[in-house]
Amino acid sequence: MKALILGANGQLGSDILRFHRECSNGMEMVALSRKELDISAAGAIGAVLSDYPFDVLINCTGYNKVDEAEKHATEAFAINAHAPQRMAAVCKARGALFVHISTDYVFDGRSRTPYVETDAPSPLNVYGASKLLGESLVLREYAEGSLIARVASLFGIAGSSGKGGNFVETMLRLAREKGEVRVVDDIRMSPTSTADAAKALLALIHKRAEPGIYHVVNSGDATWFEFAQEIIRQAGIAAKAVPITSQEFSSPAARPAYSVLDNQKVAKIVGSIPHWQEALNRYLAGKGHIRQCASSASKR
Repeated sequence: MKALILGANGQLGSDILRFHRECSNGMEMVALSRKELDISAAGAIGAVLSDYPFDVLINCTGYNKVDEAEKHATEAFAINAHAPQRMAAVCKARGALFVHISTDYVFDGRSRTPYVETDAPSPLNVYGASKLLGESLVLREYAEGSLIARVASLFGIAGSSGKGGNFVETMLRLAREKGEVRVVDDIRMSPTSTADAAKALLALIHKRAEPGIYHVVNSGDATWFEFAQEIIRQAGIAAKAVPITSQEFSSPAARPAYSVLDNQKVAKIVGSIPHWQEALNRYLAGKGHIRQCASSASKR
């Protein structure tokens, strides 16, 4: 099996590539950088991808700056919706599996029970709308060969490209510098380690999961305040977290008050996914690698 990965320098992409190198399971993987393929130039996608042989295309690229997307909707939709549609068309033409990464922000947060894959999405911001359109266009183009993975609140060793690190690193820095962090306590989500998400994604590929939508997140949920509290506790920093409301924090883009994702559909295929607190412990201990490799599968 030959795989091509886009966005391998980001948090999730880098862990997929790293996990592949540790536990390749017979798969060859090539990473394309933005220099080799700028997905914002949609017309170039087909031509560039045609130069590479692959059985699987993993798209970890995206316009992920949620607040900035409010003023840059054209760019967000080009990268998060129209570029994936082009990729899906290329994969359809050659019969390759297309793995596309989406987000919990496709939901409006009105639920109070974890969202399952069949729940109706209704995004609150431009970023979520662009990702939802991406899902729709991919499925319209190539539903029979596309696997869409919704992830959430990622933290990984590589940090988040363009965001100056991830939430864990930001909390560690502020806690050490100021002894106190003020964190939103009325938004509940699924903290997710990119190491565990990478393991689950590659297992879905190797186990030849049915095409469709999957929620690839760690087990458990938390508010951002609860997440910050646990980061400080596990890191052993003499600091405190202070809960605030999302109105006090204030940001250009609205966030869903509840975007917890149910991961049982994935777990039935790849096995149980660790709780986010365990994942955080491994992250802080510098053990972001995954101990168990995904099962090998025959070539597609």
